[in-house]
Amino acid sequence: MAGPREPHDIEETLLGGPLRYTRKEVAERSGISDDDARRIWQALGFPVPPDEEVAFTDRDVAALREIKGLLGHQMVDEEMVLRLSRAVGQTMGRLASWLGDVWLQRFSELLPPDEPVTTEAVVAALEATEELRPAFERLLMHGWRRQLAAAGLRAAGASATATADPAAGVALLATGFADIVSFTRMSRRMDGPELADLVERFETAVTGIVAEEGGRVIKTLGDEVLFVAEEPRAAAEIGLRIAELSEEDPDFPRVRVGLAYGEVIFRLGDVFGTPVNTAARLTSTAHPGTVLADTGLAGALPSGPYDVSSLRPRNLQGLGRVRIRLLRRA
Repeated sequence: MAGPREPHDIEETLLGGPLRYTRKEVAERSGISDDDARRIWQALGFPVPPDEEVAFTDRDVAALREIKGLLGHQMVDEEMVLRLSRAVGQTMGRLASWLGDVWLQRFSELLPPDEPVTTEAVVAALEATEELRPAFERLLMHGWRRQLAAAGLRAAGASATATADPAAGVALLATGFADIVSFTRMSRRMDGPELADLVERFETAVTGIVAEEGGRVIKTLGDEVLFVAEEPRAAAEIGLRIAELSEEDPDFPRVRVGLAYGEVIFRLGDVFGTPVNTAARLTSTAHPGTVLADTGLAGALPSGPYDVSSLRPRNLQGLGRVRIRLLRRA
């Protein structure tokens, strides 16, 4: 008779095989040095297991062999592998948490009321839905290829218009932040499911507007979304539409937006630079339902569709005294 299920049963079910090897055994079988294997594992975001702990599968060995093969290519070096490993760890970690939350919520709905989600139940559900995983993996790969194609087009377009240096990761872009006003105070009076629903509605609405106007979401932080757009006018439309959300739906939380335009640095899917800092500071100083912009973005907008009003200069943290513009529809 089978004994009680253990947490490692979940690992083995999802990883496609039993845990067989210690960290050093994986390194030996893959042909990669122990130090390199340790650095890659840490770059993926995992703590290094003790030397004697059996924590790896045959697929881990195969993955390290793939990396060793990549390192033999003239365009790939160790630093590139580590940077990509960090990107994969951060991106896939969040995606896995997201999918796990959605799957666990659906799974709990199928259980009898008040029945806890046990290890045995999770393993049983994973085994019962084994046939679904290949389809999800294919969808993830297709989404990745689509995003990679879009990144290639952006790099080619930026190079052709001299608005960026793709090799250096520098681009001339409009940057925007949108956040929920008084989120901390709201979160204190909401229970968990209610707060999660609020954040989900906010992120869904904002990311939808960004996509419709041709922008791109860089990251979401619960009550805040960072986005970029190649054209200042697209950023203005994104900002104004977001600010108007609570007017269209009285139950939608009040939001505010800050926009800036200038040269930013891309690294591992994130953006850095003065425009990013400026947009963040403008957002924190904006009134509910308003859009604030720096002089760079305001000056790049056509005069017809928009009304741009000058506000008194303000001291913004880390930026000094900054001239601010209030953006509205004409």
